Amino acid sequence: MQRFVLVSLAAVAAVVAAAPTVASAQGAAPPARIAYINLQEVLKRTPGYVAAESTYRKLVVRYQTELQRLQQQLDSAVQAFDQQALVLSPAARSTRQQDLQAMQQRMVQRQQVLQDSAQATEEQLMDPLRSRVNSVIQGIRAEQNYAIILNVEPGGGFVLAADPALDITARVLQRLTQAQ
Repeated sequence: MQRFVLVSLAAVAAVVAAAPTVASAQGAAPPARIAYINLQEVLKRTPGYVAAESTYRKLVVRYQTELQRLQQQLDSAVQAFDQQALVLSPAARSTRQQDLQAMQQRMVQRQQVLQDSAQATEEQLMDPLRSRVNSVIQGIRAEQNYAIILNVEPGGGFVLAADPALDITARVLQRLTQAQ
């Protein structure tokens, strides 16, 4: 991942560095313009985000509660088996172990189903917001003639340092609230 980021940044730097050379060769073309936003901040402040996040969190809490209940059932069954293991015949012990393994497998399968469901719900709730934000970003990019708009959210962005004058997060947020 780090290598991809470095290669991507090198490509951006090459485009920006080549832009004045290409522009001077063509005559009047302006240099490539770059801006950045904090996409996470924009999403969090997008109308509809709070409701979508609340719905998603409630679902996750329900799923976590179900998984905790299943884990408690499994733990109780294992504890009961451990207490009875010495008095069980080898055949009965083997059968109980297989039952416990099957119970654990069902729990793992249920966990996967719940994770898939949570991910699908998150996408269903967030995709319309992301699409809306993306269309606003694309509109600003076209209007202001930006060649590239980068994401600089903390911990997930691709920029280590940038001129604050290039930050268009406030403009994107303003446009999103105007579009309501």
